[in-house]
Amino acid sequence: MTDPQVAILQMVLFILAIFLGFPIAFTLLALAVFFGLYAMGPRIFSLLVQNTYDIMANDVLVAVPLFLFMGYVVERANILDRLFNTIQLAMRRVPGSLAVATLITCALFATATGIVGAVVTLMGLLAFPAMLRAGYDVKLSAGVVTAGGTLGILIPPSIMLIVYAAASGTSVVKLYAAAMLPGFLLAGLYLLYVVGRTALNPSLAPKLPEQEVAKVSSAEVWLGLLTSFFPLTFLILSVLGAILFGLATPTEAAAVGALGALLLAALYRSLDWERLKEAVFLTARTSAMVCFLFIGSWNFSSVFSYLGGEKVIEHFILGLDLNTVTFLILTQFIIFLLGWPLEWSEIIIIFVPIFLPLLKHFNVDPVFFGVLVALNLQTSFLTPPMAMSAYYLKGVAPPQVQLTQIFGGCMPFLAMVFVAMVLIYVFPGIALWLPDLIYSLR
Repeated sequence: MTDPQVAILQMVLFILAIFLGFPIAFTLLALAVFFGLYAMGPRIFSLLVQNTYDIMANDVLVAVPLFLFMGYVVERANILDRLFNTIQLAMRRVPGSLAVATLITCALFATATGIVGAVVTLMGLLAFPAMLRAGYDVKLSAGVVTAGGTLGILIPPSIMLIVYAAASGTSVVKLYAAAMLPGFLLAGLYLLYVVGRTALNPSLAPKLPEQEVAKVSSAEVWLGLLTSFFPLTFLILSVLGAILFGLATPTEAAAVGALGALLLAALYRSLDWERLKEAVFLTARTSAMVCFLFIGSWNFSSVFSYLGGEKVIEHFILGLDLNTVTFLILTQFIIFLLGWPLEWSEIIIIFVPIFLPLLKHFNVDPVFFGVLVALNLQTSFLTPPMAMSAYYLKGVAPPQVQLTQIFGGCMPFLAMVFVAMVLIYVFPGIALWLPDLIYSLR
Protein backbone atom coordinates (compact mmCIF):
# COMPACT_ATOMS: atom_id res chain seq x y z
CA MET A 1 0.00 0.00 0.00
CA THR A 2 1.14 3.55 -0.73
CA ASP A 3 1.27 6.12 2.06
CA PRO A 4 -1.91 7.95 0.91
CA GLN A 5 -3.77 4.63 0.90
CA VAL A 6 -2.55 3.99 4.45
CA ALA A 7 -3.85 7.45 5.41
CA ILE A 8 -7.29 6.62 4.03
CA LEU A 9 -7.20 3.32 5.95
CA GLN A 10 -6.39 5.33 9.10
CA MET A 11 -9.49 7.50 8.58
CA VAL A 12 -11.71 4.49 7.81
CA LEU A 13 -10.58 2.71 10.98
CA PHE A 14 -11.31 5.84 13.00
CA ILE A 15 -14.86 6.11 11.64
CA LEU A 16 -15.40 2.38 12.26
CA ALA A 17 -14.17 2.77 15.86
CA ILE A 18 -16.65 5.62 16.41
CA PHE A 19 -19.57 3.46 15.32
CA LEU A 20 -18.35 0.66 17.59
CA GLY A 21 -18.47 3.06 20.55
CA PHE A 22 -14.78 3.43 21.39
CA PRO A 23 -13.76 6.59 23.34
CA ILE A 24 -12.97 9.14 20.64
CA ALA A 25 -10.00 10.95 22.23
CA PHE A 26 -8.12 7.76 23.10
CA THR A 27 -8.98 6.18 19.75
CA LEU A 28 -7.40 9.17 18.03
CA LEU A 29 -4.27 8.87 20.15
CA ALA A 30 -4.00 5.11 19.60
CA LEU A 31 -4.38 5.41 15.82
CA ALA A 32 -1.93 8.33 15.73
CA VAL A 33 0.72 6.28 17.55
CA PHE A 34 0.08 3.08 15.56
CA PHE A 35 0.17 4.70 12.12
CA GLY A 36 2.86 7.14 13.26
CA LEU A 37 5.16 4.22 14.09
CA TYR A 38 4.57 2.92 10.56
CA ALA A 39 5.17 6.31 8.96
CA MET A 40 8.01 7.83 10.97
CA GLY A 41 9.16 5.27 13.51
CA PRO A 42 10.01 6.23 17.11
CA ARG A 43 9.91 9.94 16.17
CA ILE A 44 6.14 9.78 16.65
CA PHE A 45 6.67 9.93 20.42
CA SER A 46 8.65 13.18 20.13
CA LEU A 47 5.86 14.56 17.93
CA LEU A 48 3.28 13.48 20.52
CA VAL A 49 5.09 15.35 23.30
CA GLN A 50 5.62 18.47 21.17
CA ASN A 51 2.01 18.63 20.00
CA THR A 52 0.74 18.14 23.55
CA TYR A 53 2.93 20.99 24.79
CA ASP A 54 1.83 23.30 21.94
CA ILE A 55 -1.84 22.67 22.72
CA MET A 56 -1.43 23.21 26.46
CA ALA A 57 0.44 26.48 25.73
CA ASN A 58 -2.29 27.76 23.36
CA ASP A 59 -3.48 31.13 24.71
CA VAL A 60 -6.86 30.86 22.98
CA LEU A 61 -7.79 27.63 24.77
CA VAL A 62 -7.24 29.19 28.20
CA ALA A 63 -10.59 30.93 27.75
CA VAL A 64 -12.43 27.58 27.53
CA PRO A 65 -12.32 26.57 31.24
CA LEU A 66 -13.06 30.16 32.30
CA PHE A 67 -16.18 30.41 30.13
CA LEU A 68 -17.21 26.92 31.24
CA PHE A 69 -16.82 27.92 34.89
CA MET A 70 -18.90 31.04 34.28
CA GLY A 71 -21.64 28.92 32.72
CA TYR A 72 -21.64 26.25 35.41
CA VAL A 73 -21.81 28.86 38.19
CA VAL A 74 -24.80 30.52 36.49
CA GLU A 75 -26.41 27.10 36.05
CA ARG A 76 -25.88 26.04 39.68
CA ALA A 77 -27.09 29.37 41.08
CA ASN A 78 -30.77 28.64 40.22
CA ILE A 79 -30.97 31.83 38.18
CA LEU A 80 -33.01 30.03 35.51
CA ASP A 81 -36.21 29.70 37.57
CA ARG A 82 -36.27 33.41 38.36
CA LEU A 83 -35.46 34.33 34.75
CA PHE A 84 -38.14 32.11 33.19
CA ASN A 85 -40.88 33.31 35.52
CA THR A 86 -40.04 36.95 34.85
CA ILE A 87 -39.98 36.59 31.06
CA GLN A 88 -43.21 34.57 31.22
CA LEU A 89 -44.93 37.50 32.98
CA ALA A 90 -43.47 40.04 30.56
CA MET A 91 -44.70 38.04 27.52
CA ARG A 92 -48.11 37.15 28.96
CA ARG A 93 -50.10 38.92 26.20
CA VAL A 94 -48.08 37.47 23.28
CA PRO A 95 -49.48 34.42 21.41
CA GLY A 96 -47.78 31.30 22.72
CA SER A 97 -46.42 33.34 25.63
CA LEU A 98 -44.97 30.34 27.49
CA ALA A 99 -43.20 29.09 24.37
CA VAL A 100 -41.87 32.58 23.61
CA ALA A 101 -40.66 32.95 27.20
CA THR A 102 -38.99 29.54 26.94
CA LEU A 103 -37.16 30.50 23.74
CA ILE A 104 -35.94 33.83 25.14
CA THR A 105 -34.84 32.16 28.38
CA CYS A 106 -33.08 29.41 26.42
CA ALA A 107 -31.28 31.94 24.21
CA LEU A 108 -30.10 34.00 27.15
CA PHE A 109 -29.19 31.06 29.36
CA ALA A 110 -27.54 29.15 26.50
CA THR A 111 -25.48 32.24 25.76
CA ALA A 112 -24.39 32.42 29.39
CA THR A 113 -23.50 28.73 29.65
CA GLY A 114 -22.76 27.47 26.14
CA ILE A 115 -23.55 23.94 27.39
CA VAL A 116 -26.38 22.44 25.35
CA GLY A 117 -27.10 19.46 27.59
CA ALA A 118 -27.38 21.64 30.70
CA VAL A 119 -29.77 24.15 29.10
CA VAL A 120 -32.05 21.53 27.52
CA THR A 121 -32.16 19.49 30.73
CA LEU A 122 -32.91 22.45 32.98
CA MET A 123 -35.55 23.88 30.65
CA GLY A 124 -36.96 20.37 30.27
CA LEU A 125 -37.47 20.29 34.03
CA LEU A 126 -38.77 23.84 34.34
CA ALA A 127 -40.50 25.08 31.17
CA PHE A 128 -41.57 21.86 29.44
CA PRO A 129 -43.91 20.67 32.26
CA ALA A 130 -45.28 24.22 32.58
CA MET A 131 -46.23 24.27 28.89
CA LEU A 132 -47.82 20.82 29.10
CA ARG A 133 -49.87 21.86 32.16
CA ALA A 134 -51.08 24.91 30.24
CA GLY A 135 -52.38 22.67 27.45
CA TYR A 136 -49.64 23.35 24.91
CA ASP A 137 -49.05 20.92 22.04
CA VAL A 138 -46.42 18.33 23.02
CA LYS A 139 -44.50 18.60 19.74
CA LEU A 140 -44.41 22.39 19.82
CA SER A 141 -43.27 22.42 23.45
CA ALA A 142 -40.56 19.84 22.77
CA GLY A 143 -39.32 21.69 19.70
CA VAL A 144 -39.04 24.98 21.58
CA VAL A 145 -36.92 23.44 24.37
CA THR A 146 -34.66 21.36 22.11
CA ALA A 147 -34.03 24.12 19.55
CA GLY A 148 -33.64 26.93 22.07
CA GLY A 149 -31.13 24.95 24.08
CA THR A 150 -28.73 24.57 21.14
CA LEU A 151 -28.32 28.32 20.52
CA GLY A 152 -25.41 28.48 22.96
CA ILE A 153 -22.96 26.93 20.48
CA LEU A 154 -23.72 29.74 18.00
CA ILE A 155 -24.37 32.93 19.98
CA PRO A 156 -21.19 34.29 21.66
CA PRO A 157 -19.50 33.74 24.01
CA SER A 158 -19.56 30.29 22.43
CA ILE A 159 -17.10 27.56 23.44
CA MET A 160 -17.46 26.10 19.95
CA LEU A 161 -16.21 29.30 18.31
CA ILE A 162 -13.17 29.34 20.61
CA VAL A 163 -12.34 25.76 19.61
CA TYR A 164 -12.82 26.62 15.91
CA ALA A 165 -10.55 29.64 16.31
CA ALA A 166 -7.84 27.47 17.87
CA ALA A 167 -8.19 24.82 15.14
CA SER A 168 -8.25 27.30 12.24
CA GLY A 169 -5.93 30.02 13.52
CA THR A 170 -8.59 32.73 13.08
CA SER A 171 -9.41 35.56 15.44
CA VAL A 172 -11.88 34.78 18.24
CA VAL A 173 -12.94 38.44 18.22
CA LYS A 174 -13.82 38.31 14.52
CA LEU A 175 -15.68 35.04 14.97
CA TYR A 176 -17.69 36.44 17.88
CA ALA A 177 -18.59 39.55 15.88
CA ALA A 178 -19.52 37.45 12.83
CA ALA A 179 -21.72 35.07 14.83
CA MET A 180 -23.76 37.76 16.62
CA LEU A 181 -26.24 38.64 13.86
CA PRO A 182 -26.65 35.05 12.56
CA GLY A 183 -27.33 33.93 16.13
CA PHE A 184 -30.00 36.56 16.65
CA LEU A 185 -31.36 35.82 13.16
CA LEU A 186 -31.86 32.15 14.03
CA ALA A 187 -33.41 32.98 17.42
CA GLY A 188 -35.66 35.50 15.64
CA LEU A 189 -36.78 32.89 13.11
CA TYR A 190 -37.65 30.53 15.96
CA LEU A 191 -39.71 33.27 17.65
CA LEU A 192 -41.47 34.23 14.40
CA TYR A 193 -42.37 30.61 13.76
CA VAL A 194 -43.77 30.11 17.27
CA VAL A 195 -45.75 33.37 17.36
CA GLY A 196 -47.03 32.91 13.80
CA ARG A 197 -48.06 29.30 14.23
CA THR A 198 -49.78 29.84 17.59
CA ALA A 199 -51.56 32.93 16.25
CA LEU A 200 -52.89 30.90 13.30
CA ASN A 201 -53.75 27.88 15.44
CA PRO A 202 -54.43 29.02 19.04
CA SER A 203 -55.31 25.47 20.11
CA LEU A 204 -51.59 24.64 20.01
CA ALA A 205 -50.91 27.16 22.79
CA PRO A 206 -53.97 28.23 24.80
CA LYS A 207 -53.84 31.79 26.09
CA LEU A 208 -53.60 32.51 29.77
CA PRO A 209 -56.98 33.35 31.36
CA GLU A 210 -57.64 37.10 31.20
CA GLN A 211 -58.10 37.34 34.96
CA GLU A 212 -54.60 35.91 35.50
CA VAL A 213 -53.12 38.35 32.99
CA ALA A 214 -54.88 41.30 34.61
CA LYS A 215 -53.66 40.31 38.09
CA VAL A 216 -50.04 40.99 37.15
CA SER A 217 -49.10 44.66 37.45
CA SER A 218 -46.47 46.45 35.39
CA ALA A 219 -44.53 47.17 38.59
CA GLU A 220 -44.21 43.42 39.28
CA VAL A 221 -42.95 42.79 35.75
CA TRP A 222 -40.37 45.58 35.93
CA LEU A 223 -39.19 44.48 39.34
CA GLY A 224 -38.69 40.95 38.04
CA LEU A 225 -36.81 42.21 34.99
CA LEU A 226 -34.57 44.42 37.13
CA THR A 227 -33.68 41.60 39.52
CA SER A 228 -33.29 38.68 37.07
CA PHE A 229 -33.22 39.55 33.36
CA PHE A 230 -31.07 42.68 33.36
CA PRO A 231 -28.28 41.47 35.69
CA LEU A 232 -27.57 38.35 33.60
CA THR A 233 -27.92 40.30 30.35
CA PHE A 234 -25.54 42.96 31.64
CA LEU A 235 -22.99 40.30 32.58
CA ILE A 236 -23.12 38.70 29.11
CA LEU A 237 -23.03 42.02 27.24
CA SER A 238 -20.14 43.26 29.38
CA VAL A 239 -18.08 40.18 28.53
CA LEU A 240 -18.93 40.40 24.81
CA GLY A 241 -18.44 44.16 24.65
CA ALA A 242 -15.01 43.92 26.27
CA ILE A 243 -13.98 41.32 23.66
CA LEU A 244 -15.51 42.95 20.58
CA PHE A 245 -14.24 46.47 21.28
CA GLY A 246 -10.74 45.36 22.20
CA LEU A 247 -10.92 46.25 25.87
CA ALA A 248 -9.84 42.75 26.88
CA THR A 249 -8.69 39.52 25.29
CA PRO A 250 -11.18 36.61 25.29
CA THR A 251 -9.26 35.02 28.17
CA GLU A 252 -9.32 38.21 30.25
CA ALA A 253 -13.01 38.78 29.51
CA ALA A 254 -13.79 35.16 30.42
CA ALA A 255 -12.01 35.62 33.76
CA VAL A 256 -14.06 38.75 34.48
CA GLY A 257 -17.21 36.88 33.41
CA ALA A 258 -16.43 34.04 35.81
CA LEU A 259 -15.95 36.56 38.64
CA GLY A 260 -19.20 38.29 37.65
CA ALA A 261 -21.06 34.96 37.75
CA LEU A 262 -19.73 34.32 41.26
CA LEU A 263 -20.85 37.79 42.40
CA LEU A 264 -24.28 37.33 40.80
CA ALA A 265 -24.72 33.96 42.52
CA ALA A 266 -23.67 35.53 45.83
CA LEU A 267 -26.18 38.37 45.41
CA TYR A 268 -28.93 35.81 44.81
CA ARG A 269 -27.71 33.95 47.92
CA SER A 270 -27.24 30.83 45.81
CA LEU A 271 -23.50 30.47 46.26
CA ASP A 272 -22.53 27.78 48.74
CA TRP A 273 -19.60 25.40 49.06
CA GLU A 274 -21.37 22.39 47.49
CA ARG A 275 -22.48 24.29 44.39
CA LEU A 276 -19.05 25.84 43.99
CA LYS A 277 -17.41 22.38 44.21
CA GLU A 278 -19.84 21.05 41.59
CA ALA A 279 -19.07 23.95 39.24
CA VAL A 280 -15.31 23.43 39.62
CA PHE A 281 -15.60 19.67 39.10
CA LEU A 282 -17.77 20.01 35.98
CA THR A 283 -15.45 22.67 34.58
CA ALA A 284 -12.39 20.47 35.11
CA ARG A 285 -14.10 17.42 33.58
CA THR A 286 -15.31 19.24 30.45
CA SER A 287 -12.01 21.11 30.00
CA ALA A 288 -10.10 17.82 30.23
CA MET A 289 -12.36 16.30 27.59
CA VAL A 290 -11.72 19.22 25.20
CA CYS A 291 -7.95 19.10 25.81
CA PHE A 292 -7.72 15.33 25.27
CA LEU A 293 -9.73 15.70 22.05
CA PHE A 294 -7.36 18.40 20.88
CA ILE A 295 -4.27 16.34 21.72
CA GLY A 296 -5.66 13.23 20.04
CA SER A 297 -6.93 15.02 16.93
CA TRP A 298 -3.78 17.14 16.55
CA ASN A 299 -1.57 14.05 16.52
CA PHE A 300 -4.01 12.08 14.38
CA SER A 301 -4.13 14.94 11.85
CA SER A 302 -0.34 15.30 11.87
CA VAL A 303 0.14 11.63 10.97
CA PHE A 304 -2.74 11.72 8.48
CA SER A 305 -1.15 14.74 6.76
CA TYR A 306 2.35 13.20 6.89
CA LEU A 307 1.04 10.15 5.04
CA GLY A 308 -0.56 12.39 2.40
CA GLY A 309 -4.20 11.94 3.38
CA GLU A 310 -5.04 15.64 3.20
CA LYS A 311 -3.59 15.83 -0.31
CA VAL A 312 -5.82 12.94 -1.41
CA ILE A 313 -8.93 14.75 -0.17
CA GLU A 314 -7.72 18.06 -1.60
CA HIS A 315 -7.08 16.55 -5.05
CA PHE A 316 -10.44 14.76 -4.96
CA ILE A 317 -12.39 17.95 -4.18
CA LEU A 318 -10.40 20.05 -6.66
CA GLY A 319 -10.99 17.36 -9.28
CA LEU A 320 -14.74 17.86 -8.96
CA ASP A 321 -14.32 21.30 -10.59
CA LEU A 322 -16.51 23.04 -8.02
CA ASN A 323 -17.20 26.74 -7.76
CA THR A 324 -17.33 28.57 -4.43
CA VAL A 325 -21.06 27.98 -3.84
CA THR A 326 -20.99 24.27 -4.69
CA PHE A 327 -17.87 23.82 -2.55
CA LEU A 328 -19.64 25.40 0.43
CA ILE A 329 -22.74 23.27 -0.16
CA LEU A 330 -20.65 20.08 -0.39
CA THR A 331 -18.66 20.80 2.79
CA GLN A 332 -21.75 21.79 4.75
CA PHE A 333 -23.56 18.65 3.56
CA ILE A 334 -20.63 16.51 4.76
CA ILE A 335 -20.65 18.30 8.14
CA PHE A 336 -24.42 17.80 8.34
CA LEU A 337 -23.97 14.04 7.83
CA LEU A 338 -21.13 13.91 10.35
CA GLY A 339 -23.45 15.51 12.91
CA TRP A 340 -25.46 12.28 13.13
CA PRO A 341 -22.79 10.07 14.77
CA LEU A 342 -20.50 12.81 16.16
CA GLU A 343 -20.74 15.72 18.57
CA TRP A 344 -19.70 19.23 17.53
CA SER A 345 -16.34 19.01 19.30
CA GLU A 346 -15.18 16.00 17.26
CA ILE A 347 -16.35 17.61 14.00
CA ILE A 348 -14.59 20.91 14.70
CA ILE A 349 -11.34 19.39 15.92
CA ILE A 350 -11.00 16.44 13.54
CA PHE A 351 -12.86 17.04 10.27
CA VAL A 352 -13.15 20.79 9.77
CA PRO A 353 -9.32 21.22 9.58
CA ILE A 354 -9.35 18.93 6.53
CA PHE A 355 -11.38 21.57 4.64
CA LEU A 356 -9.48 24.63 5.91
CA PRO A 357 -6.56 24.44 3.41
CA LEU A 358 -9.13 24.52 0.56
CA LEU A 359 -10.74 27.78 1.67
CA LYS A 360 -8.05 29.93 0.08
CA HIS A 361 -8.43 28.14 -3.26
CA PHE A 362 -12.18 28.84 -3.30
CA ASN A 363 -11.75 32.36 -1.91
CA VAL A 364 -13.81 31.65 1.23
CA ASP A 365 -13.22 33.72 4.36
CA PRO A 366 -12.45 31.28 7.24
CA VAL A 367 -14.53 33.49 9.57
CA PHE A 368 -17.53 33.20 7.23
CA PHE A 369 -16.93 29.45 6.96
CA GLY A 370 -16.82 29.17 10.76
CA VAL A 371 -20.21 30.87 11.10
CA LEU A 372 -21.73 28.50 8.54
CA VAL A 373 -20.29 25.54 10.44
CA ALA A 374 -21.67 26.87 13.74
CA LEU A 375 -25.11 27.23 12.17
CA ASN A 376 -24.87 23.80 10.58
CA LEU A 377 -23.95 22.17 13.87
CA GLN A 378 -27.31 23.22 15.26
CA THR A 379 -28.68 20.43 13.05
CA SER A 380 -26.52 17.78 14.76
CA PHE A 381 -28.58 18.31 17.93
CA LEU A 382 -31.95 18.32 16.13
CA THR A 383 -31.72 15.68 13.38
CA PRO A 384 -33.06 12.18 14.17
CA PRO A 385 -32.01 9.50 14.87
CA MET A 386 -29.02 10.97 16.77
CA ALA A 387 -30.60 14.28 17.89
CA MET A 388 -28.88 14.70 21.24
CA SER A 389 -31.18 17.54 22.33
CA ALA A 390 -34.13 15.19 21.94
CA TYR A 391 -32.45 12.55 24.12
CA TYR A 392 -31.56 15.16 26.77
CA LEU A 393 -35.22 16.22 26.89
CA LYS A 394 -36.53 12.65 26.88
CA GLY A 395 -34.38 11.92 29.93
CA VAL A 396 -36.32 14.47 32.02
CA ALA A 397 -39.71 14.53 30.26
CA PRO A 398 -42.87 12.94 31.75
CA PRO A 399 -43.16 9.22 30.87
CA GLN A 400 -46.14 9.74 28.54
CA VAL A 401 -44.05 11.91 26.18
CA GLN A 402 -42.71 9.73 23.37
CA LEU A 403 -39.34 10.19 21.71
CA THR A 404 -41.09 10.26 18.32
CA GLN A 405 -43.12 13.27 19.51
CA ILE A 406 -39.92 15.07 20.49
CA PHE A 407 -38.37 14.23 17.10
CA GLY A 408 -41.50 15.57 15.39
CA GLY A 409 -41.22 18.80 17.37
CA CYS A 410 -37.60 19.27 16.24
CA MET A 411 -38.43 19.18 12.52
CA PRO A 412 -39.88 22.71 12.02
CA PHE A 413 -36.97 24.23 13.94
CA LEU A 414 -34.52 22.18 11.88
CA ALA A 415 -36.12 23.78 8.81
CA MET A 416 -35.51 27.23 10.36
CA VAL A 417 -31.78 26.40 10.62
CA PHE A 418 -31.67 25.65 6.89
CA VAL A 419 -33.55 28.90 6.16
CA ALA A 420 -30.95 30.82 8.18
CA MET A 421 -28.11 29.09 6.31
CA VAL A 422 -29.66 29.96 2.93
CA LEU A 423 -30.07 33.60 4.00
CA ILE A 424 -26.40 33.78 4.98
CA TYR A 425 -25.35 32.12 1.71
CA VAL A 426 -27.37 34.71 -0.24
CA PHE A 427 -26.52 37.67 2.02
CA PRO A 428 -23.02 37.02 3.44
CA GLY A 429 -23.05 40.52 4.91
CA ILE A 430 -25.23 39.16 7.72
CA ALA A 431 -22.10 37.47 9.04
CA LEU A 432 -19.36 39.76 7.75
CA TRP A 433 -20.82 43.26 8.26
CA LEU A 434 -20.21 43.52 12.00
CA PRO A 435 -16.57 42.25 12.05
CA ASP A 436 -15.76 44.50 9.09
CA LEU A 437 -17.31 47.47 10.89
CA ILE A 438 -15.51 46.81 14.18
CA TYR A 439 -12.14 46.31 12.54
CA SER A 440 -12.57 49.40 10.34
CA LEU A 441 -13.07 51.49 13.47
CA ARG A 442 -9.78 50.36 15.00
